[in-house]
Amino acid sequence: MFNLNDFPLPFRETDMEPYMSAETIRFHYGKHLATYIANLNKLIAGTKYADMDLHEIIINSVNDESAEKIFNNAAQVFNHEFFFNCLGRGNNATPDIISDAFGGVAEFKEKFRLIANSVFGSGWVWLTHDNESGFDIIATRNADTPIAHGKKPVLALDLWEHAYYLDFQNRRADFIDTFLDSMIDWKFVLDNMNL
Repeated sequence: MFNLNDFPLPFRETDMEPYMSAETIRFHYGKHLATYIANLNKLIAGTKYADMDLHEIIINSVNDESAEKIFNNAAQVFNHEFFFNCLGRGNNATPDIISDAFGGVAEFKEKFRLIANSVFGSGWVWLTHDNESGFDIIATRNADTPIAHGKKPVLALDLWEHAYYLDFQNRRADFIDTFLDSMIDWKFVLDNMNL
């Protein structure tokens, strides 16, 4: 079984201000993520998934039609933990390895922004990386996650309304821009790639 303490915030609730309020963090982390964890625990109790770690649950439930709710909650736990780890302040200069892969910082941000703004409804935008195809920017709908499809995520942006509505209301494009310009912990991204 999982609990919220298994997925600690890598910063204090106030550390993302003024870009993301402590209130948003409290609701997003303390309410939404906590609910996904509680739901997941209820759903896996007494099933073959009960003794699996989070990644195993995701990989094994993605194609199991009888486990759709398990997949959705497990993936949301993973996605949220990953997103919170991507957030940071003070090291927001896009690394050369990423800007070079897209032809420059402006080009990287423009491609990421274009894909993020094309997401209809709830979903996620990911920067993924693998040694064969390099970097890619993809969107997933609802709770879907790259690890369910063999892709390695290195950066995530949560586009569910609860991620931004208290601070940005209906201005999702402004949230996307703020994320790209001021909220990414590029050290985490690089460390996660093991580069």
